[in-house]
Amino acid sequence: MSHDGARRVIVAGVGMVPFTKPGRSDPYDRMGANAARLALADAGIDYADLQFAYAGYVYGDSCSGQAALYHLGMTGLPIVNVNNNCASGSTAFALAAQAVSSGMTDCALALGFEQMTPGAVDLVFPGKTSPLARHGNAIAELMGLSDEERAVPPAICFFGCQIDLLHERFGIGEEIEALIAVKARRHAADNENAIFRTPLSVEEVLAQPKIFRGLRKLYACPPSCGAAAAVVCSERYARRRGIGTSIALVGQGFATDKAQYFEGDPLDVMFRALSRDAATAAYESAGIGPEDIDVIELHDCFTSNELLTYTALGLCTPDELIPFVRNGDNSYGGRYVVNPSGGLLAKGHPLGATGLAQITELVRQLRGSAGSRQVPGARTALQHNGGLGSAGFVHIFQNTQ
Repeated sequence: MSHDGARRVIVAGVGMVPFTKPGRSDPYDRMGANAARLALADAGIDYADLQFAYAGYVYGDSCSGQAALYHLGMTGLPIVNVNNNCASGSTAFALAAQAVSSGMTDCALALGFEQMTPGAVDLVFPGKTSPLARHGNAIAELMGLSDEERAVPPAICFFGCQIDLLHERFGIGEEIEALIAVKARRHAADNENAIFRTPLSVEEVLAQPKIFRGLRKLYACPPSCGAAAAVVCSERYARRRGIGTSIALVGQGFATDKAQYFEGDPLDVMFRALSRDAATAAYESAGIGPEDIDVIELHDCFTSNELLTYTALGLCTPDELIPFVRNGDNSYGGRYVVNPSGGLLAKGHPLGATGLAQITELVRQLRGSAGSRQVPGARTALQHNGGLGSAGFVHIFQNTQ
């Protein structure tokens, strides 16, 4: 971390429970407690050793973090609840890391969980001003949407439009979209925590009917249930407790929307600019560039968002998107391994857990303990996560030994 006086942040432990389809999971509090236990065991410390905790989730009442962590003990540990849409888990991690980096605490827990219901993500409080109204109005105006199209659930509407724009602007055909979904399943095949591990073919993906505009069912991630957690600490604390110090957070970038995003290109309302801003800040703070990254977990909520994120992270230019995918530069043997876990498309997307599940996968990759999913020689990893409304996060981790 680059600012003066900051302390190096060590990722001491990670853990997650298997993701499931809605209706098949434990209650959120039990999932959260189990993920926290796994991370603490991985770090080799007890719950009583924690000095701060941050809990990220979207579909839950306030103080759900306490409901989960009280299963581990009622020790007076300060617990802060975080809701930042799909970036809630990453926000919890960012706050825990900042608490350690600043010297506010020596050891903190970031926890994320979600118990979702079937169907498209929609607003929970329709009677109140929607945090996505500004985004929806901008996209509707820039895309010329009809009233009927505007009535579609926000995520379906936004990303259906994103798919159409990628096809129109960059010549992305349906085969390329389908290849992203096929890759996700191929990577998830050996991930015991993933929901969808059965291989897919391009033909199977394209056989699904269109839901909205160019959006097909298998272009989208599934509603999911699950939990993940990470323990972070200072280097001094780690050495004192005999915790390994090899996995360090070396770069962070956080971003929200800028006014100009809503006045020009609708792709900038749909994560591209947000992701680019967060990545630029993370690369700068780490003192590296995209060419230095070995393995990536990015926010593939839809196949189109994975494609758009390649450009936002600087992995390739828009003109290079088609050969980048066709040549396998997003998988084993290529320039980068993207979403070795299977990503949101195949592993699942329990909103509050996603960012921390990404971090769990990357820490295991950097330790060399990812088994059959191991990226050979992985030393530098990038995590990207976004929440509409909007919040963008990029974290960069390295094996420093």
